[in-house]
Order: sequence, then C-alpha cells, then structure tokens
Amino acid sequence: MSGYIYGVAGWLLLIGSFGIVRSRNLIHATVCLSVAQAGTYLLLLAVGYQRGAAPPIFAGSGPPPTGVVDPVVQAMTLTDIVIQATVTALLLALAIQIQKRHHTLDPDQLSALKG
Repeated sequence: MSGYIYGVAGWLLLIGSFGIVRSRNLIHATVCLSVAQAGTYLLLLAVGYQRGAAPPIFAGSGPPPTGVVDPVVQAMTLTDIVIQATVTALLLALAIQIQKRHHTLDPDQLSALKG
C-alpha cells in the first residue's frame, strides 16, 4: 500500500483535531470530531490491507488461499463506526439541551457550567 493513504488519514486527523481546538460552536466541534474519526477508519483499513489477498471466507472443497486479509481490522473499523455514530448522537443531543437552557452554543459563554 502506498504512503498516500497514510497521508490522507493523518491529514484528516490533523484537520479534525485543529477544528476541535479552534471551534467556537459545539455543533462544529462535533462535526470536526467526526472528521478526525474518519481518519482513524482510513488508518485502520490501511494497516489491514494486503495486496492480492483473498477475503477470509473458507468455503468449498478446494485448498484455502495462501494470503488472507485479517478480518479483525475490518471488525474494529465497523465497531469504530458504530461507536462514532453513538458518540455523535449523544454530543448533538447535549448541544440541543445546552442551546435550550443557555441560549448559546459558544463554549466560552457558558458561564453557568464553570466550577
């Protein structure tokens, strides 16, 4: 696998992290977190990719293939997607409740939350 996919994964992680740090809106921060997590999907899939390898399905009467893709990486990526959807839904629900109570989504204006 070429280094291009690693560069794209790193770029997505960097842009998402930069967006979280510079965000002045809770919804924008949630979207930036989703972008950063998309970089982790690419990184996981790039690590598990093998050129010319067969899928991990051993059915039939023939001999098993010599090169097989590791299914654990694919399962981890699917698990990461499910977790991202749950976290995004939770953060957006919290942003809606904060908007209802405090009438702002700017984290600096949420003085009632400071301890």
